[in-house]
Amino acid sequence: MHWELSDEQEMFASSLREWITAKFPTETVRELQGSSSSPFTDALIGEGWWGVGYPEQAGGQGGGVLELALAAREFGRAAVPDSGWFAAAIVAPLLTDADLTALVEGQRRAVLATRADRPPVTGPDAIDAGTAGDTLSLVVPHVLGAAEAEVFVVPVRGPDGPALAQVAAADAVITADDLLDRSRSTATVEFRDAPVAGLVPVDAESLAASALRAPVLVAADALGAAERMLDLAVGYSKQRKQFGQLIGGFQAVKHACAQMLVTVEASYSSALYAAAAVDAALADAPTIAAVAKAQVTRSVADLADTALTVHGAIGYTWEHDLHLFYKRAKLDRTLFGTPAAWNERIAVALLGPVNSPS
Repeated sequence: MHWELSDEQEMFASSLREWITAKFPTETVRELQGSSSSPFTDALIGEGWWGVGYPEQAGGQGGGVLELALAAREFGRAAVPDSGWFAAAIVAPLLTDADLTALVEGQRRAVLATRADRPPVTGPDAIDAGTAGDTLSLVVPHVLGAAEAEVFVVPVRGPDGPALAQVAAADAVITADDLLDRSRSTATVEFRDAPVAGLVPVDAESLAASALRAPVLVAADALGAAERMLDLAVGYSKQRKQFGQLIGGFQAVKHACAQMLVTVEASYSSALYAAAAVDAALADAPTIAAVAKAQVTRSVADLADTALTVHGAIGYTWEHDLHLFYKRAKLDRTLFGTPAAWNERIAVALLGPVNSPS
């Protein structure tokens, strides 16, 4: 099955790609690698792209998770530093109407203080965090987009049960992680008797909506990186000569590129269908999203190795662009949980919980 986009969605994706190409070409992306500033986030807000995928009543431009996935695909395709955008998309379903409007209008950057190395929690009963009253003491490792946060939304156990605490980023100690992929950023966030600005009871529906966005958007990001690596590999095979002929003429290289194309086509349908399933609130949307995360990110990580093989020694160098997307694909594989972790969720959804032997 090949997923088909509407004309409006195709136009949005094409326009965003053109804008990124003009504003953030590869040379600019290289300069931003590992930067603590967020010019890409500022540009998204300033030029109107930030509000796509959010309701108009909150100041957005409409659309849903599918539009967010199309944006994530373009961000992966260009290897832009999008941690702040991604973090905002995940926390959005957990915000009050007023806080969501502030987020969408770029007035307040909120980040969900949750680990980016494991699948997100899906319900209040799964919250495993500190207890919040007037203050909060807690350490949360590997928080995506922490460096760009102005306020952290922290899943906690409040006096009346599971809740979401808001803590100003200025009251947290943020220690950046050293990632191989320098186009994204995570950090350990430590709250030491940090004042809690607000404590709101959490509901299962909003937690589930937030949790579904992580696998879908990571899969879409990996799709974009895969498309770019395929383009680079095919382009290089038409330029590089060995034994007096272009390497694209060798059967082994043809087969490698053909397999990469198969991976891209399958990932395209899987990632975008998962986004559409979430928008449509299908009953099995969580399983579809889990399949997309597990299958797409695993396949794209393998595709990255193939692209590196096609390039040969030059693919290992800093001067060649391939490393930007290779590293991106490898992080996508583990971001918000490995394929094995998501396969476990799929197994539980299809077969039920496995009872441990007594």
